[in-house]
Amino acid sequence: MTGPDPAAALRPRLPSPLVEVTDPRFARRGVRLLLKRDDLIHPELIGNKWRKLAPNLAAASGRTVLTFGGAYSNHLRATAAAGRLLGLPTVGVVRGDELAGAPLNPSLARCAADGMRLHFVDRSTYRRKTEPATRAALLAATDAGDALVIPEGGSNDLAVRGCAALGEELRGAAEVVAVACGTGGTLAGLAAGLGPGQRALGVPVLKGGFLTAGVRALQDAAFGGARGTWALADGFHFGGYARVPAELDAFASGIEQRHGFAVERLYVAKLLYALVALAEAGTFPRGTRVAAVVTGSPLGEAV
Repeated sequence: MTGPDPAAALRPRLPSPLVEVTDPRFARRGVRLLLKRDDLIHPELIGNKWRKLAPNLAAASGRTVLTFGGAYSNHLRATAAAGRLLGLPTVGVVRGDELAGAPLNPSLARCAADGMRLHFVDRSTYRRKTEPATRAALLAATDAGDALVIPEGGSNDLAVRGCAALGEELRGAAEVVAVACGTGGTLAGLAAGLGPGQRALGVPVLKGGFLTAGVRALQDAAFGGARGTWALADGFHFGGYARVPAELDAFASGIEQRHGFAVERLYVAKLLYALVALAEAGTFPRGTRVAAVVTGSPLGEAV
């Protein structure tokens, strides 16, 4: 890495706290639940966003950072905040050109307030964003020059190696370490960092069944091959990304009342819902310690 060290500049809280909580839905099955509070790493670069972005930002070496996301992207918010804090120009390519003339939602408004230039593209162009010709056209259209391009969700080889530290922090702490998954980068790194006898469990928050191949490809890029033991628990996406039906919202509210922390709905609520369902189905043997990685907090929530 040739750029400034974001860890020194932004003073993250690392390692993040690991706390055990008592929940009867786990206790009656003989399962211990621990929370890995990555949401407390930094008030603006929260959880896995810090772990993914820090090595990429160091590699930026003062250049503009261009990245991608939807209208409610946590990754765009984190990148914009990091740019403001480190003095790096940022550009966000946003899926959906119909949003260009509409009022910004709270997530995109936060990005803009942090200095990110937003560039809206139609969904067809967005799907082709990894193609060299499309990427070159986007760099030209946004006047981003030799920008460092970070993929959607922040998952690349640098990010995966950064997330391996999460697994290293949890070595020996739990037999199962679970994390919600969007693009799979956190799971790929987490699994690589865990020790013998531990396994990582990913809970996809999007439909599509594409993550198995995605995680394998990310580990290949980061480490040259497979690392660690991991699996996916499908069926808990509640209809897809940003879908938060009343059942899930009520579940998250119950967790907040029971355990006293704000539950982010798009990722963390689905993770915890999945773990409750799996515990009650007897998936985890008695005596199992399950660590749930709390990767984010609700928009605007102080931590």
